[in-house]
Amino acid sequence: MQEMVIIWDWLGFAIRWLHVVTAIAWIGSSFYFIALDLGLRKAPHLPKGAYGEEWQVHGGGFYHIQKYLVAPEHMPEHLTWFKWESYSTWLSGAALLMVIYWAGAELYLIDAQKVELTQWQGILISAASLTIGWLVYDFLCKSGLGEKPTALMILLFLLLVAMGWGYNQIFTGRAVMLHLGAFTATIMTANVAMIIIPNQKIVVADLKAGRVPDAKYGRIAKLRSTHNNYLTLPVIFLMLSNHYPLAFATQYNWVIAALVFLMGVTIRHYFNTRHARAGNPLWTWAVTALLFVAIMALSLAPLQQDSYDDSEARALNRVETAFAEADGFEDVTDIVMSRCSMCHAREPVWDGIHRAPKNVLLETPADVAQHARLIFLQAGATQAMPPANLTWMEPEERARIVAWYTAGAGSLPMVLAAN
Repeated sequence: MQEMVIIWDWLGFAIRWLHVVTAIAWIGSSFYFIALDLGLRKAPHLPKGAYGEEWQVHGGGFYHIQKYLVAPEHMPEHLTWFKWESYSTWLSGAALLMVIYWAGAELYLIDAQKVELTQWQGILISAASLTIGWLVYDFLCKSGLGEKPTALMILLFLLLVAMGWGYNQIFTGRAVMLHLGAFTATIMTANVAMIIIPNQKIVVADLKAGRVPDAKYGRIAKLRSTHNNYLTLPVIFLMLSNHYPLAFATQYNWVIAALVFLMGVTIRHYFNTRHARAGNPLWTWAVTALLFVAIMALSLAPLQQDSYDDSEARALNRVETAFAEADGFEDVTDIVMSRCSMCHAREPVWDGIHRAPKNVLLETPADVAQHARLIFLQAGATQAMPPANLTWMEPEERARIVAWYTAGAGSLPMVLAAN
């Protein structure tokens, strides 16, 4: 069982690595083409049908790029489509969601203090929300609001705020931020897969058949591409937020997410304006700084966590019970209390630590049972914790953690034990 837990953790790491790499490719190409599009210049010598050009230098070479709003008179034999970066980012992100939040729903997804849900109910809500969110957004874009981009952006913002609030009524703080990021990323990828690429293919097919493409396809694709441009930075913040309890564990996490979306708008507006050579709106940085100060102020609110008494009194779930009843649980609890709880406490006593790292609390037997897998991985299978072994955890103590976890995991189905 130890090997399965370690393999499962490496699987999560590998998928996360893939997700980051593909996201870099997608975001990089997106930012590049936005900057390129805004930086195009008119020139008298442009070929027929060309909208603008740009000269660039990189890697010791010079690039001469020309943009056609429709297409050149003669279509090239080879045409590169920028779509797989988006698709692979979403697919790897979905896989990561399943491996961590669905397989580990009892620990990472569902907050029993907010609502009583079974694991499968939580997973169903998670999956359905991503699909329904895209359908609502797509309906708004295809309505008359598609001709009113500012009003549409405001409605999209309100939709994201409402989703953040809704997620916070059901899920853990980490899952709230992660799902809001996944919700937004689903909109962005669906824009590429369902709107932008199909519209471009219609235009290419018309050109090859000798027909004049309808200009509406370009306008529609441009609208969705603009939305993706402004949503990119908030998605990155939300995906990174699970490492920072000040962002996800406060009762105002959904408000923090809303302000992050506004920060994404101000930051992208600055760079879009600069790339278009339309000015230098330094005021956007002042607004961004004020929004960030507001976020820091909101993070000072009480964290979403059970009290010491509530932790001791609450009923354990199936997985927690298996580890609480396993041989060696009392010994491991004593080890964790003496070596880890000064930092992983509701009120940490270690100098310089204001909030428990990742909001992982290890003060009660119920806390230890709840975080059995993390304790095993961080202090049993590895020596990641305590950091630099500052509290002098002995090899024998780590061996006892491994033995206890193995005993508890052995009484559980493999998927539950690995999470």
